[in-house]
Amino acid sequence: MRMDFNLNITQEQKLIMTQQMQLSVKILQMSGIELQEYIDKEIQENPVLDAKYEEPAGKDNKDDIDYKELVKFLEFDNYGSQSYEHYDNSDEVSPFQFISNQKSFGEFLEEQVLELNKDEYTKTLCRYIINSLDEKGYLAVPLKSLSEELHISEDDMEDILYIIQSLEPYGVGARDLKECLKIQLKCKGIFDENLLEIIDNHLEDIAENRYANIAKSLKITAKEAQNYGDAIKKLEPKPSRGFYNGEETKYIAPDAYIRNIDGEYFIIMNDSLAPKLSVNSIYKEILKMDKDKDAVKYVKDKMNSAMFLMKSVESRKSTIYRVLEKIVEKQKDSLDYGEDHLHPMTLKEVAEELNLHESTISRAIRDKYVYTPKGIIKIKKFFTQGIVANGFSEDISTVNIKNAIKKLIDEENKKKPISDQNICDKLNDMNMNISRRTVAKYREELGIKSSSKRKRL
Repeated sequence: MRMDFNLNITQEQKLIMTQQMQLSVKILQMSGIELQEYIDKEIQENPVLDAKYEEPAGKDNKDDIDYKELVKFLEFDNYGSQSYEHYDNSDEVSPFQFISNQKSFGEFLEEQVLELNKDEYTKTLCRYIINSLDEKGYLAVPLKSLSEELHISEDDMEDILYIIQSLEPYGVGARDLKECLKIQLKCKGIFDENLLEIIDNHLEDIAENRYANIAKSLKITAKEAQNYGDAIKKLEPKPSRGFYNGEETKYIAPDAYIRNIDGEYFIIMNDSLAPKLSVNSIYKEILKMDKDKDAVKYVKDKMNSAMFLMKSVESRKSTIYRVLEKIVEKQKDSLDYGEDHLHPMTLKEVAEELNLHESTISRAIRDKYVYTPKGIIKIKKFFTQGIVANGFSEDISTVNIKNAIKKLIDEENKKKPISDQNICDKLNDMNMNISRRTVAKYREELGIKSSSKRKRL
């Protein structure tokens, strides 16, 4: 076998994402809160960056809040629902101090443990199990593993778990869905063999609306089986639902405001999302010095980083503004009258008109919100596909079609649910040219079951 080694020169095109390009993309798709956090971090790490935070005018003491002026500002955006006109800001108690702290699921359980008439050893074991619960409130760790960790018998551990399962919300400490539902029945004093039988063997039948199967198995009527199913559906499969989960709350900060002034819409960018960035003049002087080359190199690197950050933030702001201009141009009816008046508007369409890539538009609207006369709206909601209506020159938004489907289903006879074909026919009568398959697709996207599974006896 002969092996030849040759040196060939070839020419090819490659797109290499530099660190700066990656940063620019990253900043573009950040939400308002994420951008704030990122800039704060950069300011701490880059001594070249200077940040100017805007302070309200006429403030002598930043800790002394003028509540009258604050409420006036809130009322300007229709947030104010109560008047503080006669509030004296010299009082020690502020009306804003009555905002309650959120209580976590674990804290709620531990407070109940403190009130138990049990010794401290038992309460300590209860806390240990509470800390072993998953996000749903279930005990996902095998009881045997916990008993081995604590060097106590599995029977003793079972007794502790029994205490946890007696706490509110009912169903906490269950090891699976079936046990969770049974605990709730027990705590509510409901003892029905049929209910227990259905939970053990027919949960899937309930989910699929197969009440005939349940009726045949339990030798009861289909109507009785449906009533049992309704009772089970009222139970809570996730005991921790509704409690603060301990994770940081994602606050919504609009990137811009769309204001209606004398019948015309104006876009005002939310400059408070990020401080005004600049380069510290002291470091500019260091660049003029040739004595310390290491210091000059360090400052140059930090200066380049600072300049690119400033450029990326401005680019992000400019791109969002251009997208919002298109929204104001194409979705004026929606801004005037609400979501039902959305017009079809796609990412591709806006990208072509702005001479940008479709992925750039996608990143620019990711997790971004805008304040409108109809409230704070996710920018992505303004983008929607459409279909051509019979006899109409303009497309109809899929949002409008979905709303029409939902309205027809909400108004249907639950004993004889309307089929997808019937919905299709009714929509076509309303000049919406849509197929039965598309109706089924939109219905599923709305989280609505098929007619056979919606049927009530």
